Amino acid sequence: MTRSSEGFCEIEHTADWELEVWGPDVEALFNQAALGMFSLLGVRLAAGRRNRRSMVLQAPDSETLLVDFLNELLFLADTDGFAPDRMDLTIRGGHLDALIEGASIAGSSMERRSASIE
Repeated sequence: MTRSSEGFCEIEHTADWELEVWGPDVEALFNQAALGMFSLLGVRLAAGRRNRRSMVLQAPDSETLLVDFLNELLFLADTDGFAPDRMDLTIRGGHLDALIEGASIAGSSMERRSASIE
């Protein structure tokens, strides 16, 4: 089986969710981590109207930046009912600039509740 240049897959785990993400650069890794997170949540986007949002984040290192990025996306999903399916990311050091595009959440396989990434 040939592996694509970027993507994600769920790794079976008895107690937690675990994702493996891969890509040619850090932007692809962040993108796939976000798409994988929403896939694990079973998020389905509404058809029709699309929205764009911008995001700027700072963190002391890449790991913290990834956690902050995913938490910000969860916050948008929880408070605004919005999830992205396309992201244009620029990451330099601990600075992220993002233009995210998506739609309203039509439903998910999880109960609507707050979540956080640690």
